[in-house]
Amino acid sequence: MNDPFPGKHHMSPQWALEQLSSQTEDRFLSLFKQNGVEIEIYQPVGHDPQQPHWCDEVYVVISGTGQFRNGDERNPFKPGDLMFVPAGVEHRFEDFSDDFATWVVFFGSPDGP
Repeated sequence: MNDPFPGKHHMSPQWALEQLSSQTEDRFLSLFKQNGVEIEIYQPVGHDPQQPHWCDEVYVVISGTGQFRNGDERNPFKPGDLMFVPAGVEHRFEDFSDDFATWVVFFGSPDGP
């Protein structure tokens, strides 16, 4: 069996954020890819520049608060909240606190990530 992340079958938010902080300028880091699912850690600074994605995605907020724009909707978020975004829908985090971080799960593409 091909292990997508050898030796790491449990990932805490703290560990993931440490991995993210050890890289250069990107504010996201892919941590797992298998069977059409990709999991990232995401921590934008100041603003969220993302564009619509090629597949469905789910965000699970680790820390911080703010507003989440999902198509025409805008809703507040806090730690523990989960947001779903269908493929191709414009979305972004807005007015978020400096400690904002989230898990991102991409899925649903027939070709996989």
